[in-house]
Amino acid sequence: MRVLILAAILVVAGVAVGATPVNAQAPTRERLSTDALDVVPPSTRVSGAAGSLTVRETGCRRMSGEPLRRRIVDVAAQEWGFFGFSLVDQTRLDEQPTARGRSRRPRLSPVESARVADSIAGYWTVTPEGGWIIEHQNQRWDGSAGSARWRTPWSAAFVSWVMCESGLVESHRFQRAVAHHTYIDQAIRARDAGAGPAAFTAYDIGETEILPGDLLCSGRRPAYGSLAERRRQMGEGARTHCDVVVALDEAHGRILTIGGNVRGTVSLKVVPAVLEPGVGLRPHGGARPLFAHLKLRADPIESDALGESPTIRAITCTGGPAHARLAANHVVAPTNAARC
Repeated sequence: MRVLILAAILVVAGVAVGATPVNAQAPTRERLSTDALDVVPPSTRVSGAAGSLTVRETGCRRMSGEPLRRRIVDVAAQEWGFFGFSLVDQTRLDEQPTARGRSRRPRLSPVESARVADSIAGYWTVTPEGGWIIEHQNQRWDGSAGSARWRTPWSAAFVSWVMCESGLVESHRFQRAVAHHTYIDQAIRARDAGAGPAAFTAYDIGETEILPGDLLCSGRRPAYGSLAERRRQMGEGARTHCDVVVALDEAHGRILTIGGNVRGTVSLKVVPAVLEPGVGLRPHGGARPLFAHLKLRADPIESDALGESPTIRAITCTGGPAHARLAANHVVAPTNAARC
């Protein structure tokens, strides 16, 4: 792969390549202007402050003229930057979960939690239960920064908002939900039916080629090992998690994904992978085994989609914090940077 993504991400996250990870929160990057990337910030979907947030908008915009995979990656990448370029490198032994299932590294600070509270509320607005969840959270807040953390896991709401903002408007294309298993089951039904309008089709890990814009999913309770295991429980509740694939690094055997509510923030994961003839990179190992690959029914884009995103390229072309400029010099290929 021509882009040295891993080294760049480590720099962005405040970790020198080859060094021991640090716990300091990485500086954030404000979202791009809509002229640079036409994304409506999730925070504009609500009004008020923590403790009194109300829903203003629940619908999705129809998009045209932009490849769907490209759009999904660009939207997810911008949120990653807004939340501080957090990194979870699952190829590192010190990043593996403890016996209780969680990493020892800290979540967002109380001040940072308060800063992103209305953005997380905006993610919730695209889900059927979002209004109730926001109101329930309001009752838990006392208005101070120290109580701003969300009590309800919001990773499925994040994925739902990314798909909503990418133009997947109708529920028969993507069923936005507060739990990942809802749209996992939709993708399984699409696979079993052999056709239909659903945007994603479910495959077992390693069954077909993974591309940027796809989703990779794991199960904790139950800890699914295959789609067959989930088929036996279709429609039942399950603790699952999905992330958006944003880049494939064959040279180093890694898949890069972005997900929400990963240690309380939007994080980029470095997933270890092996190269399978005829299939490409297949996740192998990592903190939690993956059981489902939701493949997007859309034309492919470049494998280094993260490096091509407006968020990363803007760092190179328009400047920004020193750590971000240094990172972008590694993330974006020289030929791309020269087009600024």
